[in-house]
Amino acid sequence: MIPQYLVDFDLNKMPSAYTEVIIIGSGIAGLFTALKAAETHKVTLITKKELMESNTRYAQGGIAAVMSEEDSTDEHIQDTLIAGAGLCRLDAVQVLAEEGPAAVRELIAMGAEFDLEDGKLALTQEGAHSHRRILHAHGDATGYEIARALAAKARAHSNIKLLEHHFVIDLVQDELGCRGVLVQRPDGDRLYLQSTAIILCSGGAGQLFRYTTNPDVATADGLAMAYRAGAVIRDAEFIQFHPTALCYAGAPRFLISEAVRGEGAVLRNSRGERFMDKYHHQLELAPRDIVARAIVSEMEQTHANMVYLDITHEKPEVIRHRFPTIYQTCLSYGLDMTTDWIPVAPAAHYMMGGVRTNLHGETNIPRLFACGEVSSTGVHGANRLASNSLSEAIVFGSRIVERMKELEPLPEQRCAGYNTGGRMAEPGRDLAERRLKLQKTMVRKVGLRRSGLLLREGLEVLKREQMIFQSKLITAEQLEFANMVTSALLIAQMALQREESRGGHYREDFPDRNDEQWRKHQLCSRNQEMAEEQSV
Repeated sequence: MIPQYLVDFDLNKMPSAYTEVIIIGSGIAGLFTALKAAETHKVTLITKKELMESNTRYAQGGIAAVMSEEDSTDEHIQDTLIAGAGLCRLDAVQVLAEEGPAAVRELIAMGAEFDLEDGKLALTQEGAHSHRRILHAHGDATGYEIARALAAKARAHSNIKLLEHHFVIDLVQDELGCRGVLVQRPDGDRLYLQSTAIILCSGGAGQLFRYTTNPDVATADGLAMAYRAGAVIRDAEFIQFHPTALCYAGAPRFLISEAVRGEGAVLRNSRGERFMDKYHHQLELAPRDIVARAIVSEMEQTHANMVYLDITHEKPEVIRHRFPTIYQTCLSYGLDMTTDWIPVAPAAHYMMGGVRTNLHGETNIPRLFACGEVSSTGVHGANRLASNSLSEAIVFGSRIVERMKELEPLPEQRCAGYNTGGRMAEPGRDLAERRLKLQKTMVRKVGLRRSGLLLREGLEVLKREQMIFQSKLITAEQLEFANMVTSALLIAQMALQREESRGGHYREDFPDRNDEQWRKHQLCSRNQEMAEEQSV
């Protein structure tokens, strides 16, 4: 039911251009990789909104790397493996931990300014980390600082062409692999952009869920277009719900960083009782999936729709200095975190699975790479360790550029067109309503707590939305919705197949982790049946 291309086209009848490298997405993965690639290649970076609008911009906690003598690479590896619940790929985790410090230093050289204490990098600790190894900027605005620095450098680089407000519809292929991309311009016209290498850095899938910490752009476009092109998708069932998103009338689900708990905040239920000692020995610093499910359990037991995060025991000046963004945001809604408990509840945050790559970011499709949240390098396993994602993006972005340099340039060439012959009418005008229904279905049926019954019910609802693929898609909103349907179906189907609980995937009908049968990865692609791959 899911076609190779979302739209019909004839490449001989549309404008065409050539660039050496195409990068899709403008988060840390896209910007850092673009700057590295631009040292030797002409790069075109495409983003569907403004350059600064990405998940990276809203990342608060920081970036993880071993930067102190008290810490070690081996301990970073072990912390990552434990959080990943048996599904991390050891070689990928080793790459991350060993190459992370140098990549962070390169990030600093590109202009990112991290907080200092006594002239040294200030380090904090987050859940499931055994040491203080999280670099942060402006207290709790790490992502914004990274995005600011990289975006400024990208705008000034003579080898980088920026296409803002351009929507990549699909990956175009021929017998040599991924040949280019079909792009929709802001005015609705379409362009065929050819390249020697295409790097997907399109971010995550948070907008598939009604409640999310992700911005509006996180609609799983890259995952969907890679699947349609025949790329292998791995472990899409593992969705991380951040335990503490602001849950307050009139306010968005604003992320309350894990670093707040790292600095001593405690969780209390609606009765005011601290409760994490009932669920894990690491208390509030337990892995995110455990904390999130503990919060849901307390909400059910107390018949409340939130719990509270309490850091009122800390000195007010310390809170305002360490968490200025969170403090000001809460204050704008009438909450003073120096004196008030913050009402919080879990929200969809990060996708651990994605487009399968090797240690050099290569997918199974020649000349197509993936980096950042859209990729599945094997680092995160079933549950991402806090602040590893920003490190992963720059470590593997560097590796992609080194491998990309080995590619022989492709000559410009037109490919055959694509026409189903059956796409006539646009989707109905109720697209916003259908999108909301999809998001609610994902929360209720494919969310933090799942079961076979719920997943099957969810799949039935999602399958009815496949009619979108028979429609003539014109606007970016229509194309986005088709991507959301594609990705939601993948997540729900893979969640139904995995009959155990592990990391970010929890089944009430299979509540135990089953290493004997399920210590393995699930794989799917458009051209093949669901497959499995042993964890190593």
